[in-house]
Amino acid sequence: MPQKSNTGKIVGFGCLGIVGLFLVIGVIGAVLGGSTEPGTRKSAAPAASKPASAPTGKAPAEQPEKQSEADQFKAFVARDGTAAEKKAAEHVTRVQGSSEQNNVLDSAEIHTDYTGGLLGPHGGEGKLLASVFAEWKTSENGLVTVYGGDGEIIANGKF
Repeated sequence: MPQKSNTGKIVGFGCLGIVGLFLVIGVIGAVLGGSTEPGTRKSAAPAASKPASAPTGKAPAEQPEKQSEADQFKAFVARDGTAAEKKAAEHVTRVQGSSEQNNVLDSAEIHTDYTGGLLGPHGGEGKLLASVFAEWKTSENGLVTVYGGDGEIIANGKF
């Protein structure tokens, strides 16, 4: 009797190995994934178990409003920047990603009202903003990108 081919077994176990690999990757992703933002994690205790604060009849103390990342960045530039950096910082409209760092792959964005893209007339100002951002925030592996008002990249740099 001729020997049976084991091709079916090899293909079957190969597919089973691939499915197992995806399963392991999915489990690792579920364990490591998720948001680290405060307030986004589900609380283990139900909301009803939190103690209610008793009304005292006094007006609640005014909570100081937290500055936006753009305001914090502009304040740093106003305090520590050169005249050219201060002038460039006047064009900053929004900063994102400066407060969320993990030193693995940090990415921050500076949005401005400049136009022109990488080869446009504001490339120098964009590089100044990226440079002063690197003085403000540090990371082992960070990339800051400066965008114009039209959404095009003006400059980028490491921080």
